[in-house]
Amino acid sequence: MLQAKEGKSFLKKIISFVTPPQPWRFPVIILLGIFSGIGAHIFYVSNAVSYLSNDPDACINCHVMTPQYATWERSSHAKVATCNDCHVPQDNFVRTYYFKAMDGLRHATMFTFRLEPEVIRIKDAGRNAVQENCIRCHSNQIHPIALRAINNRNVEDQRPGVCWDCHREVPHGRARSLSSVPHAQTPDYKPIMSDWLEKYFNEKN
Repeated sequence: MLQAKEGKSFLKKIISFVTPPQPWRFPVIILLGIFSGIGAHIFYVSNAVSYLSNDPDACINCHVMTPQYATWERSSHAKVATCNDCHVPQDNFVRTYYFKAMDGLRHATMFTFRLEPEVIRIKDAGRNAVQENCIRCHSNQIHPIALRAINNRNVEDQRPGVCWDCHREVPHGRARSLSSVPHAQTPDYKPIMSDWLEKYFNEKN
């Protein structure tokens, strides 16, 4: 009984600590509503739920990834592997979603503020994930001598070798641009504008 009273007292202290003084309550509620609305709108516009799936269409929410999507779609890997199968660690659930969260946050920041470089290069974390997945899927095809060559240090930069040192055109082709797959068709972007609002703008224009 005493513990229950102490628990309620502690809860009241927390509530009174986070509750703003009476003159500030209405403005704080309004501000919280505004920020919640902006957050929900950003969540909707960015199609954030799609990033929880393994659907490759999610990778072209950012239009700069269209060449990568198109070249993958025309490759042999498209029949057996999604983007996540290659680019996200697959050893356990926690590491998979931690990697997706960190990588997604960095991508969202870069693309929102237009900080992406003209030539997109894979980072070390992504490089390691792809290499792990190459070995995971193709372990029965890799000769022990090839594994030794991969794990030995490169003379030029002292980094371990990777599969695409030799297999450079897998799976995105020689040129990672739409010019390498001129007839590729990628899915249309999902509309983010309400029907009534789109109708209003069409009538106005």
